Amino acid sequence: MERRALQLNGFAVLLVLVVVTLAFIPAWLGADLETPPDGGMPDGLGFLLGATLVWALIAGVAVTGFTIINPNEAKVVQFLGRYIGSVSEPGFRWVLPLTTKSRVTLRVRNFETAKLKVNDADGNPVEIAAVVVYKVTDTAKAVFAVDDYEEYVSIQAEAAVRHLATSHPYDSHTEGRPSLRDNQNVAEELTAELRERTALAGVEVLEARLTHLAYAPEIAQVMLVRQQAAQVVAARAQIVEGAVGMVGLALDRLAERGVVELDEERKAQMVSNLLVVLCGDRATQPVVNAGSLYA
Repeated sequence: MERRALQLNGFAVLLVLVVVTLAFIPAWLGADLETPPDGGMPDGLGFLLGATLVWALIAGVAVTGFTIINPNEAKVVQFLGRYIGSVSEPGFRWVLPLTTKSRVTLRVRNFETAKLKVNDADGNPVEIAAVVVYKVTDTAKAVFAVDDYEEYVSIQAEAAVRHLATSHPYDSHTEGRPSLRDNQNVAEELTAELRERTALAGVEVLEARLTHLAYAPEIAQVMLVRQQAAQVVAARAQIVEGAVGMVGLALDRLAERGVVELDEERKAQMVSNLLVVLCGDRATQPVVNAGSLYA
């Protein structure tokens, strides 16, 4: 799991290194560098030389701890293969020296899957593609749980899209059966499945939505005719439903106002004529009867 690494302000640590380093200058300027009569080392020179070498070593090691963190970026810190923690505060930072720092972006990223050719729930070949929007939420998992989290998310997205396509038909011909054309429901289902698949890699999927959906070229023309026929049937059903209501309303109004009294045979003829006028797909030519009612 991700944890916060030990870190300090880089400018503060740099200031300390500079001040201590500058403190050695007066010491060297005031040191007695003249060789004594006995030919030995001047008093205090050995200590000063040793202290300078030790501090140079300490400063050299400390410099390796400096790092720069950009906005919406984190660095995973490792010491000799051991995970120390992650640093995500932007700016000039100082962490434990002699460590390796792996950069991980925390920006929102997106990619589009390739157009996949799969069979839907009814066995029809379809072409499908989706766009996935995600970001890294756990840098430790993103670096250590999988080999390459970007490739992992890409492969899992392709697998989720394939599974989605085989679970639903391209178009639902029965009420209550979800289809791939139900954009909102399909997007929510795809997002939920991808979140479950990518949680292992420390990645959160923000949104997943289909960007391409079509029948495969070899059956596209046949399915187009089928869709057109289904639309015609649905339209006809709605027309008939409305025509029946209008005929019933006409008969009720005639009976209420007493305009004319019709027997069952004449009612049936009137209903037939009205349905022909209302349900026909071409303009009707009325025939005016100038004779008696039963002529």
